[in-house]
Amino acid sequence: MELTQDNPDLSAYLCADEAIDHRHPLVRETAARLARDAEDSYAYAALAFAFVRDAITHSQDAGDPRVTWRASDVLAQGTGICHAKAHALAALLRAEDIPTALCYQRLAHDDGEGHAVHGLVAVRFGGAWHRQDPRGNKPGVDARFSLDGERLAFRPDRAAGEWDYPRLLAAPHPAVLDALRSAPDRARLWRSLPTAL
Repeated sequence: MELTQDNPDLSAYLCADEAIDHRHPLVRETAARLARDAEDSYAYAALAFAFVRDAITHSQDAGDPRVTWRASDVLAQGTGICHAKAHALAALLRAEDIPTALCYQRLAHDDGEGHAVHGLVAVRFGGAWHRQDPRGNKPGVDARFSLDGERLAFRPDRAAGEWDYPRLLAAPHPAVLDALRSAPDRARLWRSLPTAL
């Protein structure tokens, strides 16, 4: 699959917005702490990925009812679904001037009842985009940071109505952001996430 930038201006993938609030003090402090242990931007990106994947719980896996969507809130509360974790990783990477896009997959629910849009990111290194999935590992899910081939949490099954979206967005998709903002808890968020984009 060929990934395509929604915006031809690469600087758009460094911008802050309401969800990817990388100018927030907590985001800046977290980025600075992670950067102390990184010898270069590649190492920093891998550290930021591992931090979001492992230190921020996936609220569905953890049974946490809270809904987060703004990167600073995800870091402060330590939880979020895939979209929230993607916003947090994008903010941490952009805070260190690493172009980062938001991207999506359409996946079947674990129980086989319907579909939902899954969120991940893509980072720009060496003139190419590389998708990364910080949702958090669990039995059957082993996502890893990689610039040498994708190590994502999920591989879509076309026969099950799943697929990858090739668009690389500079800001969260409005339908995803609307669902996150309006859900009073994770259970209702799960029912309101878009099934396709």
